[in-house]
Amino acid sequence: MKAKSSVLIVLMMIMISAGTALAGPAEIPVKNTVTLVDLGAKSCIPCKAMAPILEELKKEYKGRAEVIFIDIRQNPGEAKKFKVSIIPTQILYNRNGKEVFRHMGFLDKKSMSAKIEQYLGTE
Repeated sequence: MKAKSSVLIVLMMIMISAGTALAGPAEIPVKNTVTLVDLGAKSCIPCKAMAPILEELKKEYKGRAEVIFIDIRQNPGEAKKFKVSIIPTQILYNRNGKEVFRHMGFLDKKSMSAKIEQYLGTE
């Protein structure tokens, strides 16, 4: 009986830690905020190239927009949830939570900033 209890505890800990591996807020898109979600993997080459860009955007738009990275290899259910078939995929949501832009593949900082700015100034 002790072995079953130990296994259950370990499984619960794995499930809890898997849920917290998601970077960013639990609610995506973030309510009343322009939200850029990048779905990729830390081991993906284009994703690695985008990582510093996403960090810069996160700092530049702090308090005005949310920039969130989700590693779908660590969180495989997120790929299905966001209907991602290619990584990296960027999804932009307006303040109302509506998806307004989706791009698959590497996306440069200038392009991402332009899209964020486009939706910061509307609605």
